[in-house]
Amino acid sequence: MGEALAPVCDQVVIATKFGSRPEHITDVVESSLKRLKVDTIDLLYQHPSTSMCRSKTSPAWSGICSRQGRSSISGSRSPACRRSGALTPCSPSRRFRANIRCGGDAPKKEVLPTLEELGIGFVPFSPLGKGFLTGAITENTTFDSTDFRNIVPRFTPETRRANQALVELLGEFAARKQVTPAQIAIAWPLAQKPWIVPIPGTTKLRRLQENIGAAAVELTPDDLREIESAVSTVPVQGDRYPERLEQLTGR
Repeated sequence: MGEALAPVCDQVVIATKFGSRPEHITDVVESSLKRLKVDTIDLLYQHPSTSMCRSKTSPAWSGICSRQGRSSISGSRSPACRRSGALTPCSPSRRFRANIRCGGDAPKKEVLPTLEELGIGFVPFSPLGKGFLTGAITENTTFDSTDFRNIVPRFTPETRRANQALVELLGEFAARKQVTPAQIAIAWPLAQKPWIVPIPGTTKLRRLQENIGAAAVELTPDDLREIESAVSTVPVQGDRYPERLEQLTGR
């Protein structure tokens, strides 16, 4: 990643995340700086498993990161945003899961007004629903033995079959727009607010190029209403995580 960023590091915002005990933050961040081959991290996220207070972290942040963020805020999300914003007033970003399939209305109703009020950016992860919203995954798809989706209730063959109606709706809309379902899935959060930056993941160059193309897809207010109305007719089946992980994340 450091080698890839070297030619363009002055043109991008570099964000990374840590999940370590407060006393080890400096060591963790310095290791990231070395791997990324940069002097400063633009945006540093705190993993939800890391318990800390501002008095402990201020020295660690100083001089090595420009801005702070919170990852995967759980529970009653709007109050949580206010509490963490008060704890670290310079925090410009909050990061948690949001996509068309998985309760897209929740962030809009619970969180976005608060973030806008506080001037905090929103970085939704998993905008493609772990690949399901691309249309490339069906009930017959098999995953590598190391793939996390093998233990995700929402990715059993039965739940994939039940949720396929949503992908078909998305595909029909994408065909009318002459783009791919994945591009619609990424364009959807982009169209909500100018300070929303979804972060899809991929291991394939062609998918990366496809994802980048979503930035050029324009969704009108009518488009958004149509998408959200259609999605609301398809109840999503299956939990997002196994019960053990749901308990750990508190969501």
